[in-house]
This record gives sequence, C-alpha cells and structure tokens, in this order.
Amino acid sequence: MKRVSIIAASLLLLAACGGGGDDKPGETGLNGAGKTLNVLVQANTIYPDQQRAWFTEINDKFKAQTGAEVKFETFASPNDELTKIQTSVLSGQGPDIYSLGTTFTPTAYATGAFLELKDDDWKKLGGKDAFLPSTLGISGPDAEHQVGIPFTSRPFVMAYNTELLKAAGIDKPATSWDELLVQAKQLTKGDTYGLAVAYADGFDPWKFIWAMSVQAGNPLVKDKKASLNDPVTLKAYQTYLGWLATDKVVNPAAVGWKNAQAIADFGAGKAAFLPMVSATSKVTLDKSSVAGKYAYAIMPTVPPGQTSTPGVGATSILSGDNLVVAKYTKNKDLALALVKLLTSPEQQESYYKTFGELPTNATAAKKLQADPALAPIIDSASKASGTPFNGAWSQVQLALVNVVVQSIPALKDGKLDEAKLKQLIADGQKAAQDALDKSK
Repeated sequence: MKRVSIIAASLLLLAACGGGGDDKPGETGLNGAGKTLNVLVQANTIYPDQQRAWFTEINDKFKAQTGAEVKFETFASPNDELTKIQTSVLSGQGPDIYSLGTTFTPTAYATGAFLELKDDDWKKLGGKDAFLPSTLGISGPDAEHQVGIPFTSRPFVMAYNTELLKAAGIDKPATSWDELLVQAKQLTKGDTYGLAVAYADGFDPWKFIWAMSVQAGNPLVKDKKASLNDPVTLKAYQTYLGWLATDKVVNPAAVGWKNAQAIADFGAGKAAFLPMVSATSKVTLDKSSVAGKYAYAIMPTVPPGQTSTPGVGATSILSGDNLVVAKYTKNKDLALALVKLLTSPEQQESYYKTFGELPTNATAAKKLQADPALAPIIDSASKASGTPFNGAWSQVQLALVNVVVQSIPALKDGKLDEAKLKQLIADGQKAAQDALDKSK
C-alpha cells in the first residue's frame, strides 16, 4: 500500500484536520471537559469480561485526570484491522488512537496518516528511555522515523504439560519441529493429544509458517519480492496442516478452534504441548487443572526436514501491540496524555496481572525479571525476529493465513490435498506480490 494518489490526496485533508486544541488544567495540565477520545483495540476473546472492565477503568481514570471521556471500539480479525485503517485514512476521520499489532505498524506508517513522533512528543510520553529498547524495534523504519509507541510485548513460546512428559519419559521439549512431532505422537493417547493448535484463529496460523520459513532461510519478503512459493514454505504448510490431517496428533475439533479454545484444551489436561502462546495464557492456566503442572519453553528453531538451522533461529516474531495516534485527531495532546497513562508503570503492571501481556515500560518490566516462570518468555523475546518493515506486510500476512483458511474444508475431512495446497500457495504468492508491487 504505497502512498498512492488516493491516500496522498486524503492526507491533505488529514493535515488540515490535525492539531491539538487542548486547554489547561486538570491533573495533567489539560482540560478535556466535553471531549471524547476514540480508541480502537483488538477484541480480547480470551478475557472479554476483563477487557470491558478495563475499558471502564481507563475511562474513569482519564476522566479524573483530564475531564475527557474515552470510548473504546474493537476489531475482531486482521481483516477488520486493515479495513479500519484504510477506511479511516481515506475518510480523514475515525479513532484518535489505534492499538495495532506490531506487524501492522508498517502498514500504518506507509499511509502517512499517523503522527510521526518528534522529540517533544516522546517527552510528553516520558521519553524513549521509559520503554524497553527491544520493543521499539518495529516502531518505524528507523529510529528517526517512528509512529508506534510500544504498549504490550508478546513474545511467543510453547507451554508443555510437565506431568505428561515425565510419565512418557521425555526429559525436555524438542528443539526441532521434526522432534516435536515425534514427541507429540508419543504423547497422543486416547482423548489426549500431543498438540493443541488453533487452526481457525485469524492471528495464529501464519506465525507457524513464518517461523519455519525464516528458520529454513526463506524470509518470505526480500527486496520487495515475495517468496511464499519457496519449497521450504510448502514444507512448513505440510508440517503445520499435517499435524491434524495426517499425523493425527491434534484433536480433530481443533479445525474450528480459536486461540482461547486451544488454551482451554491444554488447560484441561487434554494436550501435552501448546505451541505459539504468550504470557497471556498464564492467567488462564494458573486457574486451570494444569496449574503447577505446566511450564514454558522456547519453540523449536530447527526447521522441518532439517537437523540444523540454515536461516534465522527465530523463536518468535517481534510481537506485541503499538499505539499510534492519527494525524487527523483534533486532540493530539489529550491523545498523548492517554498513551502516557496506558504506558505508565502502574497501568502496565496492572495490565499484565489482568491479561498476561508483558510490559513495554522498562520500570514495570524489571519487576517481572525475577519470576522463573517467565524466564523462557524473556529468552524468547531476546531471540525474536522482526517481520519485514514494508507497508504491504499486512496483506502478505493475510495471504499466508488465507492458505490455511482455504485448507480447512479438507482438514475437516481429515485430508491434506497436496495439489490443492500448492495452488493455494501459488494464489497466496500472487496476492502477496501484487500487494508488494503496489507498495513501491
């Protein structure tokens, strides 16, 4: 999505609409009485009740500080997320603040419709030093051009049932995807399966394909060229889909599972491994039947079919959420004040306790370092790798997911149609390259 003419034209309107006409006083020195900030965030399907309570809490606290109201709206999928960005950019109106997955930050940056943070803006947020340096890694194309303010950090790991592994004589989780399959087969017995995987989740599937591909040396996008049709990426899809279709190490019902259902299945003791989860799962698992009987480990870094890692030994994408402020907002200073509240040590610590999202605030994050349960998650964060900073990446990501979406009908029948899979990947390659071509 380049700064195409239709978007460029709309940005002239955005510039005219932008500004921050905030008055004085209040706890923050701002008077927002009678004003409302609109904030777009992802719907939390794991903790929906807690999220609604959090909306109320933040509104109450910010109103006490500034007199302004905060109104939250949610998106349910990456498609919804992308559509909302595009619609708001073209119309010059919409949310004042967006909470975007880090992989969508390049798309937001490419539109030119979001506040590029200057030194004065960072000062209003407490300075860049208030944030963990690693979380700023995908805030913009470089340190001088950033739109994303780190809100949450979400490195991915693999949870495993310590009792099931011990009973099977398995000392530790596998470090290669092939070895993980061997262990999963060994642990699949009766109504207990080796793996819990959310095949119908709109956010999870592509991350498996990305990880296995970059580990095998295929970055998927390089120099604005897509390579979804690389043999190692085909192998990644065969591995991921094969767990359910041919290897039978995943509950057949998982073909319709979202992330929350996979976590619940593992929490019920019905699966030995739960790959591609973050610390958000800890809140649920600590209240489940596997409390005290599970641990986290970094995910395999040796790609399928290989005994070493020829590519990048990424354990996770550089994952989390960034907050971006729309240029068209008429309340820039209020928006930055709300972001400062959301990224304050107190709020970040409270958010972690409620949702399990790791803080990006350096002070809040330091308090968690002593928790041994989080050691593998912190280790994964240090070995995470960023996705390409390209405005078309969100569409490449959707193309990767669509291959899985279109494979689900066959998966429901317990099949993996190789010819169909190759065609779906070819279609994904075309969609990804078309998006990249338009982003030039």
